[in-house]
Amino acid sequence: MSGHYYEFGTQADRWDRARMFFEAKEYLTAARILGGLVDEAPGHVSARLLLARAYYHSAQLGKAEAELREILERDPVEHYARLMLGRTLERQGRTGEAAPHLRMAAAMAGEFPGAEPPGGDQ
Repeated sequence: MSGHYYEFGTQADRWDRARMFFEAKEYLTAARILGGLVDEAPGHVSARLLLARAYYHSAQLGKAEAELREILERDPVEHYARLMLGRTLERQGRTGEAAPHLRMAAAMAGEFPGAEPPGGDQ
């Protein structure tokens, strides 16, 4: 398959194609398409996040980590990127580095250890 296929069409066409490949669990193909999109529009958080997920699912953990760190550099309160970074670090056996990211992601989601769930006994 030539590289032209990955670059064919508008950004919207390629975004749709990348999501289709991702949903079909063709993570390497999705990553190849998304890499071009991210190069063209580095601030497109959704494309970068899907690229990180494609890397994660295809066991390209170093690349996933780099993308997630780039997202968090631009937007430190991007909850899902924070959670994914923690899980990516865990998967690499770096649990000590993962812990603060996972705690922060939980706090951003309103999950506090030992806290009663909302709507408890009133």
